[in-house]
Amino acid sequence: METNYNEEERYYQAKKRVEEIKGFYGNLTAYVLVNIFLIILNLVTSPKYLWFFWPLLGWGIGVVFHGLSAFKVSPFFGKEWEERKMKQFLEEEKRNIEKWQ
Repeated sequence: METNYNEEERYYQAKKRVEEIKGFYGNLTAYVLVNIFLIILNLVTSPKYLWFFWPLLGWGIGVVFHGLSAFKVSPFFGKEWEERKMKQFLEEEKRNIEKWQ
């Protein structure tokens, strides 16, 4: 029974990971298509002022962070950071409980 649960849990985690990556590729596709449209629109309507850089930059930052999250590449908040923070919070909670007993 335990083996089944582990296999089901692993399947669920793999499916969740595939959905995250699929979501990233959808975001990336929309980013490319919309920004191509904005570049063309900008060059046709007002070629002297290139404003398309702003949405390209803003959305691009979001796409980069989405990609880092989807592919589990997190230079700032990785798995080790999460584990350290969880231990820190558990220790603080334990000290608070001991303090009031």
